[in-house]
Amino acid sequence: MVIASSTYLVERPDVLVGILTTKLPKTTTSTDCVLMDWQLAGLRAVSHFKAYVLTTHRSELTVVGHLSDRDWNQVKACVRVAFAI
Repeated sequence: MVIASSTYLVERPDVLVGILTTKLPKTTTSTDCVLMDWQLAGLRAVSHFKAYVLTTHRSELTVVGHLSDRDWNQVKACVRVAFAI
């Protein structure tokens, strides 16, 4: 899932992404979250965001959908905790 800022996307050819998985952990941490509106986002199953961040080239991405404001705010909070910002 793309978590790069609009500034990052304008200035670089790659993107920052976090991991989405359907394998829900037994316990979540403060840098993980279960997406509540996964169906609205176009996902096929209950999905979990993990603040495991990497970069990839834009050509490697496939757009599935967009998160609801509720889920996006939850993901941003996880990323802030992971990066201590």
